[in-house]
Order: sequence, then structure tokens, then C-alpha cells
Amino acid sequence: MKMEKTKFSLKGIGVYIATMLVAVLLAFNYQLFIVENNFAPAGLNGVATMIQYKLGISIGFVALIINIPLCIFSYFCIDKKFAKRSLVFCLTYSFVFLYLQKLGLNALQYNSQGKNAIFPALISGLISGYVYGACFRTNSSTGGTHIIARYISLKKPEFNFFWVNFALNAIVAFVSIFVYAKPDATNGFSIDYTPVCLCITYCFVSSYIGNNIIRGTKVATKFTIITKHPDEIIEEITTKFKHSATSMQALGSYSHDERTVLICVINKHQIVDFKNMLSNYDNTFSFSENVNETYGNFKHIKQ
Repeated sequence: MKMEKTKFSLKGIGVYIATMLVAVLLAFNYQLFIVENNFAPAGLNGVATMIQYKLGISIGFVALIINIPLCIFSYFCIDKKFAKRSLVFCLTYSFVFLYLQKLGLNALQYNSQGKNAIFPALISGLISGYVYGACFRTNSSTGGTHIIARYISLKKPEFNFFWVNFALNAIVAFVSIFVYAKPDATNGFSIDYTPVCLCITYCFVSSYIGNNIIRGTKVATKFTIITKHPDEIIEEITTKFKHSATSMQALGSYSHDERTVLICVINKHQIVDFKNMLSNYDNTFSFSENVNETYGNFKHIKQ
């Protein structure tokens, strides 16, 4: 029992350390690739970026003012563990960002100066996507619209979380058109659509990367095999592919012949060899399906 508690506590500490590390990564991301390129990224951090651009108030301070009440709200209305981890992320992100502002880091900042501005949007979107995915996989968030979207999805399960988040981000993108509008001697101001395009690019890249991380990297293929040679095929699966299989008896609806149905999940790089193996058996039919991620604790078959 003591050993289990120790493992659990170490795992919990590891999650908080990982949350703090990705928060540091996001702070560097904003300081190096976003603030000098005049576009608002997704979410309420995008609002904080626009406030810094117009009023000079640091993103770090604005993020604290926005996210602390949201984390308190999520503690009572969503999930306590989720709220605590989100608060750790938000505090770490804000304080690290404020410290990075004092350091300056001008030599390291990517300043497109209006040329090839798509690159900082792509780079920052990629990094943020990794951060978003890592947070969601550990039941935490970066605060802001992620907390709002999760609450809406909790109360209205029929609403897709990512569509809710997209709608909130679309509002930020629309507002950024006017925030980054430039003065014009003739018309008063000139609307520049570059910031909104960069915001959309950032949102697309970060969402794409984040979704792939949330789905997981344990992608595999499931084979369903209907055969009269179950023992031989299981033997090959075990010895050659180092996997196991689930066996069930079945009855053909047309011929009324008895068959064995085998279900086996294998790695992507084994597909060709697996198909070649099945082709050696007569009276064998198979089809495959993609598996996004595998779960559970399984014993590994030794070499």
C-alpha cells in the first residue's frame, strides 16, 4: 500500500513539473515569436497580446488578471484537479513571461518587420499546439478560452469542444483587424488583414498539432481475421510479430460453416509482413481498421 501511494505521489509531482515546463515553453514562444510580429494568437492570451500592443500593459499581468478568476471558477464548476493544474500553468507562464521581458532577449527574437510574417505564425503555432496537446493529455489547460470551452462542453455535451474553442478564437481574430489597423491620412485608419490571417494560421497549426498529440502517438492497425487455421496463425503472430490475438468461434451465415475469428492489433510498420503471412493460408479472410491509440497494461511477449 505504501509503495502504491509513493508511486502515485511521484506521478502527481511529475505531472505538475511537466505542466510547469510546457508553461515555460509557451512563455518563450510568446516572447520570441509573437509579441514583435504584431498579430494576436488564439484565445484570451490573444486578447492579452492586443492589450499589450495598444496600452503597453504586459501580457503577463493581463494573463494573471484573466486566468486566476477562471481557474477559481473551474475549481468549483468543472474539476478540482483540472483547476489546480491549470492554475500552476497560468502562474508559471505569467511569471516567466514577465521575467523574460526584463531580460529583453532582443537578439533572439524573431522580428519579421512585415516581411515573411507567416513564419513566426507557423513556428509559434507549432510550439503552442504541442503545449495545448501536452496540457490536455495531463488534464490541465493553458487557461483562458480553454477553460470556457470546457465548461460549455460540460454543460452542453452535444457541443464539440474544439468547435466551441474555434468560435471563441474567431472572435479574437475578428477584433484583431481593428486593433492592428494603421493610421491613414486620408481615411483616418487603414484596415490591415495581415494580423487576422496570421491569427487564423496560428489557430490552424496549433489546433492540428494539439489534436494529433491528444489522439496520441500509439497509432496501430487492427486486423479481424476469419479463418480455419487459427492455431497456425496465432503461432506465427506470437513468434514472428511478438503480439497476441483474441480468438472467438463464429458461424458463417451463408454456408453455416464454423470458423474462428481472430482479432489482433499490430504496429504500422508490420502491415505488409502481416498481409504476406495471411496470404499463405487458404480459407482465410481478413479486413483491417485504423486504431488511433491503444490503452491498457499488457505483458510483452519475449523475444
